[in-house]
Amino acid sequence: MRYLPLTETDREDMLARLGVSDVDALFSDVPDGKLLKEPLDLPRAKGELEVERILGKMSAKNTAAGSVPFFVGAGAYKHHVPATVDHLIQRSEFLTSYTPYQPEIAQGTLQYLFEFQTQVAALTGMEVANASMYDGSTGTAEAVLMAHRVTKRRKAVLSGGLHPHYTQVVETLSEMANDEVVALKPDVLATEDILAAIDDSVSCVVVQSPDVFGNLRDLKPIAEKAHAHGALLIAVFTEVVSLGAVTPPGAQDADIVVGEGQSIGNALNFGGPYVGLFAAKSKYIRQMPGRLCGETVDADGRRGFVLTLSTREQHIRRDKATSNICTNSGLCVLAFTIHMTLLGQAGLTRLAEVNHANAVKLADALAGVKGAEVLNESFFNEFTVKLAKPAAQVAEALAAKGILAGVPVSRLLPGAGLDDLLIVANTEVNTDDDRAAFVAALAEVL
Repeated sequence: MRYLPLTETDREDMLARLGVSDVDALFSDVPDGKLLKEPLDLPRAKGELEVERILGKMSAKNTAAGSVPFFVGAGAYKHHVPATVDHLIQRSEFLTSYTPYQPEIAQGTLQYLFEFQTQVAALTGMEVANASMYDGSTGTAEAVLMAHRVTKRRKAVLSGGLHPHYTQVVETLSEMANDEVVALKPDVLATEDILAAIDDSVSCVVVQSPDVFGNLRDLKPIAEKAHAHGALLIAVFTEVVSLGAVTPPGAQDADIVVGEGQSIGNALNFGGPYVGLFAAKSKYIRQMPGRLCGETVDADGRRGFVLTLSTREQHIRRDKATSNICTNSGLCVLAFTIHMTLLGQAGLTRLAEVNHANAVKLADALAGVKGAEVLNESFFNEFTVKLAKPAAQVAEALAAKGILAGVPVSRLLPGAGLDDLLIVANTEVNTDDDRAAFVAALAEVL
């Protein structure tokens, strides 16, 4: 049947209640040129079999990440996810469960959320973690809003090494809240003087490590300067596996740590869903967004789990709410927790070591290609290469040869004058043959 629940009278009553003349007025905040002038040119409705055929032909044009040598990263990484993870999360009791609105009868959900929080706190070196965010980018924006609440200031400084998409999300939310954002220029070599941007008006400094160009950052002096001026340090990561090798942000005195957890348990899936990780110092716990699960005992002394803090307006008074996060990415969290449990501390460390070793092999090999220069002095499993030709052009040429070589910086920062830079990632899934094919093909293209 058709899904047309509203009559014309219903619509007129709704518009009158809103105080607008027509539906178009509801979109007045959308900038000019962003709305379609006419409906999309799409074919008429077709039968299910016809749709399958059409979409099948369209999908056949894609090159799947696992079908060719794959070196794409820049915020989304291809890692091996054990079959155990998918097998377990597809059990009906996990697959159909949602957020724990009735905690007393959602003990299983609360327990794995509690275990997830414990893992995230341990990974980041922080005291408390929440039950996840949507993803790393929106989590970063929430971290900035949290810092504003803590410091009672409204100005954020963003490093030039922060992923451009994360920067854009922070800027979008800040614009709607009339908050000030100082985004430093793209910092390919990690040489920016971010300390100079910190003064008594700053609420927080947002620094990514490893940054979008692959550089490892020393967060300690930034934290020291920020704290001297009453500001907070927000440490960001897009590659959570790096925490198996690098000094965790908590050990570098970060106040809030936020990042993307997709690399553990969650395979690449056409852009998502992802899972945002969020941790902080315990003294800021009441300003954290999302949910926090806690452990307790019941009246009979048996171990139990509760929602210790719920910060959205559905649960508490609107003026006390710190966030309107409506989900906890529960299934992605469970996948993360299962994979992390399978790895254990030793397994994560070994995985990180393999990632770094593979990246070093590739960087050394690419450095020997005429017309290619590796720019990083330090990196984890991702680095930036300067090419003798536009990186987008090179990436397309390599794709035609069956190699997905990386992300041209021009895709992330169009018009920034960085068109000759290519961001390359090398994880545990890449073999020596993959790297050799990449190097040989790049030499031909350049």
